[in-house]
Amino acid sequence: MSITLIIIVVTVIISVAAWNNYNLMNQWIMNPYQVASRGQYYRLITSGFLHADWGHLFFNMLSLYFFGGFIEQVFTMLFEGNGAPYLIGFYLVAILVSDIPSFLKHRNDPGYNSLGASGGVSAVIFAAILFRPLTPIYLYFIPIGIPGFIFGALYLAYSYYESRRGAGNVNHDAHFYGALFGVVFMIIVYPAVLPSFFEQIAGWRLF
Repeated sequence: MSITLIIIVVTVIISVAAWNNYNLMNQWIMNPYQVASRGQYYRLITSGFLHADWGHLFFNMLSLYFFGGFIEQVFTMLFEGNGAPYLIGFYLVAILVSDIPSFLKHRNDPGYNSLGASGGVSAVIFAAILFRPLTPIYLYFIPIGIPGFIFGALYLAYSYYESRRGAGNVNHDAHFYGALFGVVFMIIVYPAVLPSFFEQIAGWRLF
C-alpha cells in the first residue's frame, strides 16, 4: 500500500472516531486560544486529521488520492527512493504551516475552531501543478477540465479574497498558505521545476 493510501486510511479512521467521540474532537481540533494559553501546539497537526462531515472528508481525501501518488513518485525520484518518509514530512509540515496564520489571527478568540486536511492537500495539489501545469483539473465532476496552472491562479486569488473578507466558516488561510508552501518547497528542493513549468505553459493554447 502506498503512503498516500495509508494517510487517507488513517485520516478516515481518526475523523470517524472523532465524530463519535466529542472528547477526541474537542482535544484535537485547532483552537488557537487553547494553543496559545495552554501550549497545546499539537493541535496544529492533529486538526489536519479531523473533518466536519463526510462531504468535507470525501473531497479532501479524493483530491489527495489523485495527486498524492504522483508527488510520492516525484519524491522517490528526488530523494533516492525515500519518497514515503518525505511525503509524510511534507504533508505534516504543510498542515502545520497552513495553520500558523489562523493561529496568529485568532489566538485571542476562544470560540474559533478549525479542522481539516485542506492545508496539506493544497500543498500536494500545487506541488503537482508545478510539474504538470497543463493537466486538467475537474471540479465536482464537471466534464470540462481546467488546466492546472489556471486553476491554481484562480484558487489562490479566491482563497486570498475570501480570507480577507472573513465571511463563512471555511479556513481559506489554510488553503492559501498550504498551496504556497507546496510551491515554495518544490522550487527549493528541485529548482529545475520552475523553468520547466514556464516552458510548459508558454506552449499552451486555448484552441
